[in-house]
Amino acid sequence: MIDTSEVGVKPSRKAGGAATLLASALSNQLGAATASFAFPVMGPIGVVAVRQLVAAAVLLPVVRPRLRELSWRQWWPVLLLAVSFGTMNLGLYASIQRIGLGLAVTLEFLGPLAVALISSRRKSSALCAVVAAFGVLAITRPEASMDVVGIGLGLIAACSWAAYILLNRTVGQRVQGIQGTAAATGVSATLFLPVAVVVFISQPINGLAVLCAVAAGIFASVLPYVADLIALRRVPANMFGVLMSINPVFAAVIGAVILHQDLAAGQWVGIGLIVAANAGVLLLRERGQGADSASPKPEPARSTPGPGVGTAPSAAAQGDREL
Repeated sequence: MIDTSEVGVKPSRKAGGAATLLASALSNQLGAATASFAFPVMGPIGVVAVRQLVAAAVLLPVVRPRLRELSWRQWWPVLLLAVSFGTMNLGLYASIQRIGLGLAVTLEFLGPLAVALISSRRKSSALCAVVAAFGVLAITRPEASMDVVGIGLGLIAACSWAAYILLNRTVGQRVQGIQGTAAATGVSATLFLPVAVVVFISQPINGLAVLCAVAAGIFASVLPYVADLIALRRVPANMFGVLMSINPVFAAVIGAVILHQDLAAGQWVGIGLIVAANAGVLLLRERGQGADSASPKPEPARSTPGPGVGTAPSAAAQGDREL
């Protein structure tokens, strides 16, 4: 079991874990930027198909899930998790193609933010929700010329990420270790395999496009997955979630520098507001939990519930990159 509590974590290990998380976020966004170079040839769906296959090719041999031993009670959340993987990545990449990397990733982050806000149940979370709402208005800039489809695809990715968080909780409770995640990876790759075949047969594919898609799978799935596992042993869960809030900033900067996707000043402000809201709800929740633990509690009359979506942002931060 990974210890993500504050106690017992040396400052040097915590600093190393933080640096690993930042490198993970940077790798993830570089992978998404690399994927965009293959969009004109393979389209987002072709790139996602290759990415899913790369993730499965790495994760399945390592984990070796015992698929035959899974019951239907274990299989159905795994299947739904596989669907959420596909829709999450496909929605994100299709959104990137239309509205750019920075805005698409920021909209996607509304998924874990929404789960964190709902699970917080604190009055201070309402302020974070308002801040996030202003952020959404700033980056979408509601007007007749806005790309409604691109924004909608980003919101689909956000909903899929939120679904991943909740399904991951169920899978984690019913399937030992990360076998459920590995099984869902295999199912998702199987679903996208016919798509990859059709894409490769229906149009000429150049080697550079395939290389970009494979690189996206490595940079946005494999490397961040390994980095996150290392970091989770070095930093507390709340720090994990807060540091992962930097992803939209990295996405916007990489989109501007590498992809030449310029953003208006108001959109930069909107990204900052959503990042601040995500980090704020995590920090406020952690402070509230600390205050609750410091105050005397009466003897509980019922058993303590199992792990819930309170740790969702930490798990969700891995979700988009695992597969």
